Amino acid sequence: MADKLILVTFFVLSALSSFAQKKEVSILAYYVGGQNPDSFAIEKLTHIIFSFGHLKGNQFSIDNARDSAMIQKLVSFKARNPHLKVMLSLGGWGGCATCSDVFATRKGRRQFARSVRSVNDYFHTDGLDLDWEYPVVPGYPGHKFSLEDKRNFTALVKQVRKKIGWNNELSFAAGGSKTFIDSAIDWKPVMEKMDRVNLMSYDLVGGFAVVTGHHTPLYSAGATGSAAYGVEQLIAKGVDKNKIVIGAAFYGRMFENVRDTLNGLYQEGKFLRGVPRRNFETELSRDSGFVSHWDSTAHAPYFYNASRNHFFTYDDERSVAEKTKYVIDQGLGGIMFWQLGEDLYRDGLLDAIYEVKKKNE
Repeated sequence: MADKLILVTFFVLSALSSFAQKKEVSILAYYVGGQNPDSFAIEKLTHIIFSFGHLKGNQFSIDNARDSAMIQKLVSFKARNPHLKVMLSLGGWGGCATCSDVFATRKGRRQFARSVRSVNDYFHTDGLDLDWEYPVVPGYPGHKFSLEDKRNFTALVKQVRKKIGWNNELSFAAGGSKTFIDSAIDWKPVMEKMDRVNLMSYDLVGGFAVVTGHHTPLYSAGATGSAAYGVEQLIAKGVDKNKIVIGAAFYGRMFENVRDTLNGLYQEGKFLRGVPRRNFETELSRDSGFVSHWDSTAHAPYFYNASRNHFFTYDDERSVAEKTKYVIDQGLGGIMFWQLGEDLYRDGLLDAIYEVKKKNE
């Protein structure tokens, strides 16, 4: 009888342990506008991140009444999705011109942290996402960066966490390049204070590139940059994999003057423009000469138009589904994307992500 009791106890504890270790896969949407958010499947999200607030002096500030109204709308979505977390984001590409200077001083960090707490409390939001692009390494042209940013970013994170407490969430957007991962962040002390790091595993071939390639591949092919490569580098830095979120792109990048060798892949070219997911069917149709291709090494799609010499790199339903499965298989924290307003209202990339999550629950 005692042996049976011990055996039953063992199985119960094992089951409880397995349950405790299984975390929900987060689906996080950055939202900057483009389409009314009411018509999206908010119920399929765990987080929505309003983008962006900015620095006004040393204070975190929402820019205008329109943005304030949008934040209030996003918070109202909790009536549809009671588990939804609504976060505010600082900065963005071109949105952190004074970050290096403000966060270089104790006074600046303290005043910023207090203002974050105040704004968060005012809107009844659930925390902050830091999107400083970038500390330490070059980001937006002309924006200051310094080796001291690394130490100051750590001090900033500690100050913000102290002010907002652990009932609110704190995350940051990390560049997907090896240079950023190796140089910009003191990973151990920063991640001790973070709920997650949102790895920007997109724009890995950016607007200044002179050679085409996949801007948001799952695996590396022809270059070191990819979601999986970034994850491997973060884990090597000691980052808890449960706190790692990889990125998907709800837009693509068009390059012009690209010769037809390898259907335009890894060829010289010039960035032309971005195209949101919602416009793919009209702007990238077969009738206009675009032919779709799949890179089985990178697990990434691309288009090439031989008549126009245009190359297009992007995420599609298949690639975001594979990224989501990768997140689940690797035990990562989740998948995020830039940005919700560029998706289709129905049968878009969010739906593809959610379906994989549901099948694997």
